[in-house]
Amino acid sequence: MSIGTSATPLSTQASGARLSVLLLAASAFVIVTTEFIIVGLLPGLARDLGISVALAGQLVTLFAFTVMLAGPFLTAMVSHLDRKRLFIFILGVFAISNALAALAPNIWVLGLGRFLPALALPVFWGTASETAGELVGPERSGKAISQVYMGIAAAMVFGIPLGTLAADALAWRGTFWLLAGLSALMAVLLAFVMPSVVQPKKVGAADQARILKEPFFLGNMALSVVVFTAMFTAYTYLADILERIAMVPAGQVGWWLMGFGVLGLIGNWLGGHFVGKGPLAATGVATAVLALGMAATVPLSSSHALLMVALGVWGIANTALYPICQVRVMKAATHAQALAGTLNVSMANAGIGLGAIIGGTVIQHLGLENIGYVAAAIAVLGVLLSVGVARLKGGDTEKAMTTHGSLS
Repeated sequence: MSIGTSATPLSTQASGARLSVLLLAASAFVIVTTEFIIVGLLPGLARDLGISVALAGQLVTLFAFTVMLAGPFLTAMVSHLDRKRLFIFILGVFAISNALAALAPNIWVLGLGRFLPALALPVFWGTASETAGELVGPERSGKAISQVYMGIAAAMVFGIPLGTLAADALAWRGTFWLLAGLSALMAVLLAFVMPSVVQPKKVGAADQARILKEPFFLGNMALSVVVFTAMFTAYTYLADILERIAMVPAGQVGWWLMGFGVLGLIGNWLGGHFVGKGPLAATGVATAVLALGMAATVPLSSSHALLMVALGVWGIANTALYPICQVRVMKAATHAQALAGTLNVSMANAGIGLGAIIGGTVIQHLGLENIGYVAAAIAVLGVLLSVGVARLKGGDTEKAMTTHGSLS
């Protein structure tokens, strides 16, 4: 049978799919930078708005808790919508919100400018991960999701430092204007480049929520909380460790953190490569390596050469766990994978907040020098939990996942 001239060549379709995944990764870069850039802007905007840095810091809390609490419900409501239009809408929300933040005359308007994108962010993560896999097909879904998650690592490595430098040159309002422009640009590019994706069948919220009754899925969500708690118990205070324990000059700490993130890009690729071979096994191995790196940092801090090795091990495992956890939780869901992806983001935020609390408590009562050991102990708990969760997986779960079009 001959193919008509109106048909789109498969190579062109594949190229469009790959470019769309890269644009989703670039959008992730803008979105994550929007989320975390506020940290570097707090002193300047606090002075400009005539408020304390402590009060300005509540903008961070507002964003995190909004992501954690609202994300799953919103994703369940919109997961059936056309993905291309949904992504364009989300990036439009980010463009308008960043412009609103740039124009904010007071903390209340700025708070609104932070609240709105916090609603949209988890919807993006839940749907972008699933859509990336659908664009390239099941055999390459893990790598596609890791490419989207490369936006996270790139934002942590380059977006936030460059944004802070931009704030020095343009002031904090100029940084928000820059993010507004980039968000709008991503929306326009996706509108022209991204092919249509088969629209998911609408599933009621109650039906989607049935995944919350599945022990295997619940076990995977609990595992994400433990893993992210381990990660951020120590990572939240890494700059302090470098300065106070490793005696790295304050002016050089930023470069060390950037090196940590650059090595993390390797981990992101490794995570996407190995997660397809078994998400739970990949989680267990990466978490064990994470424990080793965190525990070795303080003992090796007297030698900067050895410290680099420990931080390299830590950084690679740390960033590898982002795509690994996302793929693992989504594969654990027999259906409603967009909701599953967003629930993982919520669990990650819960772990981030809990890790920061535990790390602060450790510093207060045991000292900064012991924070790596405590974080490593939590990571070991994650390794053991991954083994326990694996025992919850049965043949019926795998069959249901295949029936419902799983990523595997």
